[in-house]
Amino acid sequence: MRLRRTLPALAALAAGLLVLAGCSSATTPATGPDTDRSAAGLDLGEGWDWTPQGAPLGLGVTHTQDSLDDHDPAEANARGEAILKDAAVWQNVHLMGFGTLSPEPAPGQYDWSTLDQRMDLVKRTGARTVLTACCAPDWMKGGVAGQTDWDRLEVAPLPQDFPAYAALVAQTVQRYPQIERVVVWNELKGFFDMTKNRWDYEGYTALYNAVYTAVKAVRPDVQVGGPYPVMISLPTDDPNASDALKGSWGAIDQRILDALAYWDANKVGADFLAVDGGTAQRGGTIDGRLDDAAVKFSDVTRFLRSTTALPVWWTEFYAEVPEDQTGAADSQASAASALASVAAFARSGVSVALLWGPQGSSLPYSALWTDATEAAGGRPTPLTQAWEWLVPRLAQGTAELGSAQDAPLIAFRAPDGSAVVVNVSDTAVPVAGQQPLAPYAIGIRTAAT
Repeated sequence: MRLRRTLPALAALAAGLLVLAGCSSATTPATGPDTDRSAAGLDLGEGWDWTPQGAPLGLGVTHTQDSLDDHDPAEANARGEAILKDAAVWQNVHLMGFGTLSPEPAPGQYDWSTLDQRMDLVKRTGARTVLTACCAPDWMKGGVAGQTDWDRLEVAPLPQDFPAYAALVAQTVQRYPQIERVVVWNELKGFFDMTKNRWDYEGYTALYNAVYTAVKAVRPDVQVGGPYPVMISLPTDDPNASDALKGSWGAIDQRILDALAYWDANKVGADFLAVDGGTAQRGGTIDGRLDDAAVKFSDVTRFLRSTTALPVWWTEFYAEVPEDQTGAADSQASAASALASVAAFARSGVSVALLWGPQGSSLPYSALWTDATEAAGGRPTPLTQAWEWLVPRLAQGTAELGSAQDAPLIAFRAPDGSAVVVNVSDTAVPVAGQQPLAPYAIGIRTAAT
């Protein structure tokens, strides 16, 4: 039987891996001797199926409301920065909101202070810079010049102010030469037409074209992409469910596919296609194996790649956990779910995937360091070590993705034999002669000797 053939490999796995299951984020270092334990005897051959990466994958992060800001405790920030230096090919900063103030609170009056701080953080930690061109100053959306009503952050600029917004983005990429990529807007915020029960894709595309043209006029080297919709999953019998893009996870909202199609047909140009989404259906949760839920990301990516030659970016992704698990920055299940999602991205040829909020917060998702607004914060989480291992290897494009034939395990393997192995279930995996692998365990092995 297959199970018997895989037991020796699982025994070697348990003996040779540093297993990070239920670890305390206060005691597990992101780097150091504890991450360098030999697993030379690990056999990931018999009983495993392996496929190569679909394309080099640049992992990165999007800074949100709190992210190693200058007013936070210095020691917590220092710990967080040490992690961030090894945790991102790309770092994404929003033009306004999500931790930055309005850069042009009144026409011709500028405040670059918070953007300066975020851009300096990206520089200090050695990443490449993405700017998300969202959101807009109040005076561009009918508000009072000089004031910011944060409750209206997600309101889109008025069509007559699209040129002013595009000019602001162009000025931003000139001010910060480090910016290499611009994503236009965020999740089509403010562009849903309630009367038509669909996205105002004409309005969004007009804004996109204005920004694209303005950025290319001053910085033709900057790559620009969009439209950054949420790939919402619906039950397959929902009236808005797509017949063209569906799977075991449900169906994509057809209204999103309509918006993508209009943008693609009417854009003046694009260098990449940006989307986001989660593993659960709208308003629901997931059950069963984490990698089964993450199949959505592979299915959607392959569909998109069949419709366009543009590189596919997941600018946000939300790896849910089953209803009986707690999702959080320090959640073992959240960390394992994030890694299952990354495996789906790597299999299907995603070019860039950005983790939303690398700093722990109230969001029920994995992060890379604990809340640095607290003096004891800035410490590794259950995701940190594995994510740091993955960043350089997936960027090279030479990793393999593995699935155990008779156990709920997935793995990433580098050419040197080092690997990350993840239990993607809530069931301990029996191992002959060893302790079982705990639910949602994450194991790291070093290079073969």
